[in-house]
Amino acid sequence: MAEALGVADTRRLHSKPQDLNDAYGPPSNFLEIDIFNPQTIGVGRSKYTTYEVRMRTNLPIFKMKDSCVRRRYSDFEWLKSELERDSKIVVPPLPGKALKRQLPFRMDEGIFEESFIEERRVGLEQFINKIAGHPLAQNERCLHMFLQEECIDRNYVPGKILLMLSTLAPVSITNFFLLLVWFYTDLKKVILLEQILNYKIPKPLMLDVNACR
Repeated sequence: MAEALGVADTRRLHSKPQDLNDAYGPPSNFLEIDIFNPQTIGVGRSKYTTYEVRMRTNLPIFKMKDSCVRRRYSDFEWLKSELERDSKIVVPPLPGKALKRQLPFRMDEGIFEESFIEERRVGLEQFINKIAGHPLAQNERCLHMFLQEECIDRNYVPGKILLMLSTLAPVSITNFFLLLVWFYTDLKKVILLEQILNYKIPKPLMLDVNACR
């Protein structure tokens, strides 16, 4: 009757009751990065602060699901420069270097003041969570090394981390073909697929949307 009158049916949909596993179990996909436990090391001009960077995730792209490394501010600068050079994403800014706090003859601790260290910790945590949450950044080798390797190899070979097909849920041939059609009918999706697979897709393979209709 509602359809005949052109009136939207506003009856409540009957949802599946939520059990304890749904309510309190881990989310289907999650990525959490905490920066904590700052430590100041060295004396004089060799003095610097490091932070623990702990990542917890269930995303299959990452080799370890729970990792913890220690990084300093210059390591974050290195990651930012690597992503800006090799990826197609817009990299968010880092918290400032606070050059005025590094001037000599200051009456305080400068960049080693507890309040400044905490302010920088918050900024670095926001930065790395934005970066690691980006699907294209998750394929960059530099991000994986930053988050999960004990030491950063500045002489590493840049590249992409490819997700092994064995980690993916099985899909039918029909669904896989439909997925390819979904990518090929949009240039932006083709560019995204090229980033994920690290492979240049020949543009003649792209389908004409109008021809398919």
